[in-house]
Amino acid sequence: MIRIESCGRTDVGMRRVNNEDAFVSSPELGLLALADGMGGAASGEVASGIFADTVRELLSAGPPPTEEEAEELVRKTFLLANQRIRELAARVPKHKDMGCTGEMVVFTDEGYVVGHVGDSRIYLFREGRLRQVTKDHSFVQEQVDQGMLTPEQARVHAYRHMILRAIGINDSLAVDLISGKAYPGDLFLLCSDGLSDMVEDSHIEETLASDLSMEEKADRLVRNACDAGGHDNVTVVLGLVLQAE
Repeated sequence: MIRIESCGRTDVGMRRVNNEDAFVSSPELGLLALADGMGGAASGEVASGIFADTVRELLSAGPPPTEEEAEELVRKTFLLANQRIRELAARVPKHKDMGCTGEMVVFTDEGYVVGHVGDSRIYLFREGRLRQVTKDHSFVQEQVDQGMLTPEQARVHAYRHMILRAIGINDSLAVDLISGKAYPGDLFLLCSDGLSDMVEDSHIEETLASDLSMEEKADRLVRNACDAGGHDNVTVVLGLVLQAE
C-alpha cells in the first residue's frame, strides 16, 4: 500500500486580478490534481473548478487498487469534466469557449497513474534528480519535437502559451496516461505554467532538494515565480511518498 503526504499552494501572481487555477491535495485518497483555466471574464476559474470538483467526486471512494482500474477512472474523470464544461458553456453564453488544463496523480497499490492534458506539468523528484513526467500539449513543444526550436527558444517564444489540447474545448478529448512504480522518498510536483514559465527546472530542483519542509518548499516555489515577475497565476501541489509496499 502507498501512503503519501501532500500540500498545495496557489497565488494570483503579480499581474492578474483573479486566480483561474484550482488544485486538489487529498493524501487520504492518494490523490493530487491541478487545473489552469482559460476563457473570458471568470470563465477560466469556472472550468478549472469543474475539473477539480469532478476529480473529488469520482475519486471520493479512494484510489482503485490496480493500475488498469486507475487508468480507466482517470480517463473517465477527464472525459466527464470535459462533458460538464462543454454543457455549461453551451447553456451560458458568457462561458463560451472556456476550458482548462488538467493534471492528476492517483496512487494505487502498485504505483502511480498520471493523467495529463494541456501545458501544466507534473515532475518527479527522485534520488536528487528532477524529471518532467508529462509533455506539454503546446505549439512550442511541437516545434521543439520537430527540431525547429530549442528548449531555450521555446521558453521565450511569443506563442509559448498557445496550447493544442485542453479540457472543454472539443467534444472529444485525448488524455495522456502515464504509469510507473512509486518509491519512498519520491516527491511529485504538479504545477501550472505560472511556475514553469518563470522558474528554471534547475532552480525547481534546487528547492526540492533542500532541507525545507514540504510546505516551505511549496511556498518558496510560489514566491520564486512571483519574484521573477509573476506574469500568471502560480499553483503548485507537492506529494511525498512515505510508504510503498
